[in-house]
Amino acid sequence: MPDMYESRAYEFYNEKVSSMKPVDGTVKRGELLPYHLKAEDTALANGVKNPLILAKADLEEGKRLFNIYCGICHGTKLDGNGPLYKDGTGPYVAAPANLASGAKASYSEGRLFHVMTYGYNVMGSYASQLDRTQRWKIAAYIRSVQNGGANPPTLVDGDATAKPAEAAAPAEATAAAPTSDSTAHK
Repeated sequence: MPDMYESRAYEFYNEKVSSMKPVDGTVKRGELLPYHLKAEDTALANGVKNPLILAKADLEEGKRLFNIYCGICHGTKLDGNGPLYKDGTGPYVAAPANLASGAKASYSEGRLFHVMTYGYNVMGSYASQLDRTQRWKIAAYIRSVQNGGANPPTLVDGDATAKPAEAAAPAEATAAAPTSDSTAHK
């Protein structure tokens, strides 16, 4: 059986072996769906929803990533006064966008994600530095801080979904009055 120890090498992705090619339109397991908007579709990005189900740890990760990649220009307070600008005395002379208040504070998570993906004005794209999940986490963190925290995202803690401000009261009320079947499911 000479073909067992000297097998023919296949040239992948050619016409003869096209059955080994990934099926068009498929998404790798564990990967987010592709982002189909083009760079010029900035206005359409306002309607794009965050596909992630966020927990408090995701917002903390978003904050960490923001401070690493975005805080250098936009500042850790999102006020556009990072170390590269320093009230105009830093090496960068153009003021970065104030994300905490003003016109940019009304951007949706989709718009923020779009800007991180393609860049906007002087800001370049961060798609090569941050994967899709990381960009969505940063967008959620920015929205949670904008306008003094007036836009908290919906967070998932365990099996319950609640906004951070609303999560404490119902949890305390249900913890105080356990039901008879609450121990049966443990």
